[in-house]
Amino acid sequence: MPLVDRSQLKPGDVVSQDVLTPLGSVLFHKGRVITLRELDILTAFLVPQVNVERAEEPQQSTAEAAASVSVAPAAKSVLHTEYEEMVVQLRRAYALVAGGDALPLLALRTQLERLLSRSAEYRVLSFRPRLASREDFYFHSSVMSALTCYQLAQWTDLPQKDWMQVALAGLLHDIGNVKLDRDILTKPGVLTPGEQEEMKRHTLNGYQLLKPVAALNEGVKLSALQHHERVDGSGYPLGLGSDNIHRYAKLVAIADIFHAMTLERAYRPALSPYVVLEQLEKDAFGSLDPGFVRRFIEKATQFQNGSLVRLSDGRIGEIVFTDRTAPIRPWVSVSGTIVNLTVDRQLYIDECISH
Repeated sequence: MPLVDRSQLKPGDVVSQDVLTPLGSVLFHKGRVITLRELDILTAFLVPQVNVERAEEPQQSTAEAAASVSVAPAAKSVLHTEYEEMVVQLRRAYALVAGGDALPLLALRTQLERLLSRSAEYRVLSFRPRLASREDFYFHSSVMSALTCYQLAQWTDLPQKDWMQVALAGLLHDIGNVKLDRDILTKPGVLTPGEQEEMKRHTLNGYQLLKPVAALNEGVKLSALQHHERVDGSGYPLGLGSDNIHRYAKLVAIADIFHAMTLERAYRPALSPYVVLEQLEKDAFGSLDPGFVRRFIEKATQFQNGSLVRLSDGRIGEIVFTDRTAPIRPWVSVSGTIVNLTVDRQLYIDECISH
């Protein structure tokens, strides 16, 4: 387990002892595989040396070496394994329903239970799918919405009997998309007025598909119908006001917006989770339930101290303090200097690198 100078590290080296930041937080855990990204982070934090494991390398020619260079993949967590299987199961369910078969709810629920058993490891601001193609956007958005809704159900003090049903509401809220033209769903440009009206029908389609499923409670079915309703009556398909929108649907709306904006789409790149939180905070004044949004922001940012982030000017730093009155704009330590984002309003967190 040699102690290697930062300048001598190579992609593929494996960290053999936790690497700490100057403030004592864990930068990389033991077992982390060094890639070019890790090298950038080590440079930003001025880490001089790292304990690594390095495989013995046979002597080879320069040409052979150039041809054989590869970067070892990052280790996959159990959470990611169960997440990816949930995406596979949901994709399969969509295909079955599109073909006229019944929704395979037992298989979906069984895998969802396996995924939710790892929910303590899920951090809504920093979790990223390992493989998320633009074509699979709705599957990833739905699975992450299920995870987020499961946490929201607990954060907003719903009874435990509701937690799984709220997670199912998040998972199935876009099931009505199976009846839409795929070209509309994946169109990279702006939808025409006619296409927008067609798109809005996924809410009605979803409710009709879920209505006969006895194992789902009414909240799950109404979430498919109401997740685009807004508390001020400006939503669709029925223009309902707050009192007539089911509580599940209000939670699903928050998760749906968050993940729709933080995932890459065919027509735009993924947005920073902190930028999206600011947008949700604005939407809480009229469009979304303000109490639920406030709770979501409070809890989602609660355990971010020690997280590595990239600022909008490209600098990498570590969150060292989160003010409860301004949780979206924490204090970030960059090379020993504290950047207070409540003061430096022109800056924002562009990316959560790790927790």
